[in-house]
Amino acid sequence: MVNWNSRRRLIEHRRQPHFSGVMEPEEPQLFRDIFPYDEVCRIDFDHKVQPLDPPDQMLITDTTFRDGQQARPPYKVKQIIEIYDLIHRLSGPKGIIRQAEFFLYSQRDREAVEGCLALGHRFPEVTGWVRAKKEELEAVKQMGLRETGILTSVSDYHIYHKMNLTRGQVMDRYLGVVKDALSLGLVPRCHFEDLTRADIYGFVVPFALELAKLREESGIPIKIRLCDTMGYGVTYPGAALPRSVPKLVRALIEDGACPGKLMEWHGHNDFYKVLINATTAWLYGCAAVNGTVLGFGERTGNTPLEALVIEYIAIRGKDDGMDTKVINEIAEYFEKEINFKIASTTPFVGRDFNSTKAGIHADGMVKNPEIYNIFDTEKILDRPYTIAITDKSGAAAIAHWVNQRLKLEEDRAVDKRHPGISKIAKWVNEQYEDGRLTSIGNTELEVVARKHLPELFMSEFDRLIDRAKRWALDLGREFIDRPELKTLAPAVMEPVLQEFLDKNPFIQFLYVVNPQGYKITRNITNIADRAKYSGALLDTDFSDREWFLEPMKDGKVHVTEFYSSKITGALCITVSGPIRDDNDEIVAVLGADIRFEDLAKLEDEEAADE
Repeated sequence: MVNWNSRRRLIEHRRQPHFSGVMEPEEPQLFRDIFPYDEVCRIDFDHKVQPLDPPDQMLITDTTFRDGQQARPPYKVKQIIEIYDLIHRLSGPKGIIRQAEFFLYSQRDREAVEGCLALGHRFPEVTGWVRAKKEELEAVKQMGLRETGILTSVSDYHIYHKMNLTRGQVMDRYLGVVKDALSLGLVPRCHFEDLTRADIYGFVVPFALELAKLREESGIPIKIRLCDTMGYGVTYPGAALPRSVPKLVRALIEDGACPGKLMEWHGHNDFYKVLINATTAWLYGCAAVNGTVLGFGERTGNTPLEALVIEYIAIRGKDDGMDTKVINEIAEYFEKEINFKIASTTPFVGRDFNSTKAGIHADGMVKNPEIYNIFDTEKILDRPYTIAITDKSGAAAIAHWVNQRLKLEEDRAVDKRHPGISKIAKWVNEQYEDGRLTSIGNTELEVVARKHLPELFMSEFDRLIDRAKRWALDLGREFIDRPELKTLAPAVMEPVLQEFLDKNPFIQFLYVVNPQGYKITRNITNIADRAKYSGALLDTDFSDREWFLEPMKDGKVHVTEFYSSKITGALCITVSGPIRDDNDEIVAVLGADIRFEDLAKLEDEEAADE
C-alpha cells in the first residue's frame, strides 16, 4: 500500500529558500515504504503535477564504449573506431549526438581513444570516465580530452552500505575531486549514481548547490548526469520524489541551481521504462539524454541510441541532419562484423521489425504499405517493408519476398518462373491444403527457400570462410609494414617472423621471397611442422604462384582460395602482400600459409565469448 504522506518532509524542505548543507540522518534513508526489497517496489504519489518545460536545444550523448561494454565482451580497438565513425555519421553535421564516453584504464582503451581522435570528427566529442580519484584525472589530461565523467554516487544505499562513509565525508571527497579536475582545466561531469533512490533534499540538492558555487567561482561549466541506475524512474503525473523523472529534473534546475543545458539523463531498463523516462527528461528541461548503440548496458541495458534518434525527430518534427539510414548500417555491422544476432523483431534494427505476418494485414500492405507500415521504412531506415506469405500470395509474391529478403536487384533478381520459386509455391499451397490458417513467417519461409534456392543463401560455412578471409587480410595489412621486413636482411627479418608466428599459431608457414620469386628467409614454421618443411629449399622458384603474382601485379594484400597443403595435408589459405622500401617500391613479397581449421576454432571461441 502506498504511503501518500511519505514525501511530506521532502516537500516541506523544498519550500525553504536556502540549503545550508547536507542533512545527516540518524540512520541511512532507504525509503523502505517505497523499496521494501522483499516485495515489488512501490510508486509513491504526491498528486502535484509538473508543467512541461523542454530545453531550447535537445541533444543525445553516447556511452556505448563505457557503460555499453559492461554488458558484453569488450570491443576490439578496430571495432570501437568503426562504431564510433558510424555514430558520427548518424549524428549529422549539427552533432546532435554530441558526446561519446570512453574508459581509459587499459592500453586497449587508450588505443581506441587515440584511434577515434585521429579521425578528426568534431562530434561526438570524445570524453572520459573516472572514479572519484585524483590520480585517474591525470589519465584524462594526458589523453588530451576536455571533459570527463566522475562517479559520484548519491543514494544512502551507496554512501553508507557501499562506501561505508557519512554524507558529509562523501560530499567532501566528491568536491575535492571536482576541484582537482578544475585545477587541471577539465570539465567535470558528476554522475549522480542511484539518483532515483536518493534523499533529494537531504543530500542531492545540497551537493548540486556546492557544485554551482564551484561553477561560478571557476567559470567552468560543471555538468550533472542524472543516473537512474536501477531503472526506478517513473513518468506518471503526480508521482513523487525520488522516483518522479519530471520532479527530479525540475528539482535540480530550480533548487539545485543547475541549468538544464548542463544536465544529462542516463537510464536503465529494469522496468521497461528506459525510453519513456529518457524522453520525459527532455520534455521537463534536461538538455541531453544518454544512450548506447542497440541499448547495450549493464543488466537490462541503457536507452537504445537508435530509439533516441527516432524519438528526437518525433518531438522536434525534423531530423536536424541526422542520417537515419546509418541505423541500418549499424545493425548490419553488429551482425556481420561482431557476429551479434539481433532479435528479429527488435524495433528499427531487427530483420523482421517491419514485416507483416497477419494475412489481412499483408493484404493491406500489398494494396498500400502505408496502411500497416509505421512510416516509410525504406526511405528513413533503408529497410523495405516485408510481407508474410499465404496461399493467396502466388509465385510473384514469393519471388518478391526472396528478392527483397536477399536484396537482389536487376540481373541478380529471381524471376517468378524460377523452378525454385515454383517449388516454394507448391510447398506453401500444401500447407494450407493441410488445414493451415496462419500466415507463413519469414524464418519459416527462409528455411524452405534455402532448400530450393541454395545458391542464393550463404551458409554458416560460407560465412566462416568469408570471416576467415577478412581476418587474414587484416592480419596481412597489420604486419606487412613492419620496418624490420624492409631491411631484407634475413638475420633481422627471421626473429620478427618467428615472433609473429608464435603469436598466431594457426599460421603454419611464413616466408619472404624476392621480386624474382626466390625465398630469402629460412622456413619459419611451428616446431611440430619444422621437420616436414626440411625439404622446402631456398632455390625453389615461386614466381608462377598466385600468391606471388597478385601482390606483384597490383601492390595489394591478397588471400587465395582454399587448397590442401602438399606438406602438411591441412586445408589452408595463403595471405600474401608486398614489402616496400622507403621509396614505396616493391622489394619482396611476404607469404603466410594459414590452417583453416585452427583459424575456424579461433573464430568459434571468439563468437562464444561474445
